[in-house]
Amino acid sequence: MFGNYLIGLREGLEASLVVCILVAYLVKTGRREALRPVWLGIAVAVILSMSFGAALEFGSQELTFEAQEALGGSLSILSVSLVTWMVFWMRRTARHLRSELHSKLDAALAMGTGALVATAFLAVGREGLETALFVWTAVRASNDGTADPLIGVVLGLVTAVVLGWLFYRGALRINLAKFFTWTGAMLVVVAAGVLAYGFHDLQEADWLPGLHSLAFDISSTIAPDSWYGTVLKGVFNFQPDPTWLQVWMWALYLVPTLALFLRPGRVSPSTAAPTNREPEPHDTQVAPSAAGSSDRSGGTDAGDDAHGVHDGARRAGEHSVGGQG
Repeated sequence: MFGNYLIGLREGLEASLVVCILVAYLVKTGRREALRPVWLGIAVAVILSMSFGAALEFGSQELTFEAQEALGGSLSILSVSLVTWMVFWMRRTARHLRSELHSKLDAALAMGTGALVATAFLAVGREGLETALFVWTAVRASNDGTADPLIGVVLGLVTAVVLGWLFYRGALRINLAKFFTWTGAMLVVVAAGVLAYGFHDLQEADWLPGLHSLAFDISSTIAPDSWYGTVLKGVFNFQPDPTWLQVWMWALYLVPTLALFLRPGRVSPSTAAPTNREPEPHDTQVAPSAAGSSDRSGGTDAGDDAHGVHDGARRAGEHSVGGQG
């Protein structure tokens, strides 16, 4: 369940941050009338993502066994590719995410209601579709016949929504750089298991050879139905009798990807961001208070004023957003 909880938390928090940034910006600039089309775009994105997940689940049940395995294996590989791109993209662009969304929202405001709906839909929809695909493949890979994998995902998404709300209210401040680094690294480990399972699916669909060529079989030592076997399966998608292809694909993905993701010099979480330039990822603020404090620091959107963290919602509308005044 933990692995699926992590997926829901990590993916859901990204979408929550996007929503917080969009809503906080409109509130701070006194354009509350634009909130309705933004919420409409967000709602459409959520419904589309849920529909996509339902279509994957129920649509695959109508297929033959071989077709199910082929579909599951192919989508597992695709979802791992998307998630890998996402974790690297988030580390690279987290610093500029807020300003990028602000500029897109300004352009949409100038174009009208339809553009606002489209902007919110695209901003959240990409995260939602990606989440639905990876959640479906991960739950399928770790499914043990119970509802635990799905419960883990739902709990992760609920936690992400609560954290997003606390960010908006200005009641929570965490080191986002470290959060996305460590959860991203754990997500890479989970993705490695999903990838190995995907290749096993393709073997069962007779798309790839080697289904009966096992690298090892320790089922007698780590029984799949034991509590520790269940934990290993739920967290790492561990299989006690993997094929050689599974082992090789797991290692060939995990080792270089994790090394590149954690290599020194990609991000400098310990470097303090001066108040006259854009904040580092660990100083990123999505609450309205951060936008208010930016005016006092010279017209940027830096969020280093710790005193503004706890009264974000109360100060909404008191100051203009950094970079516009």
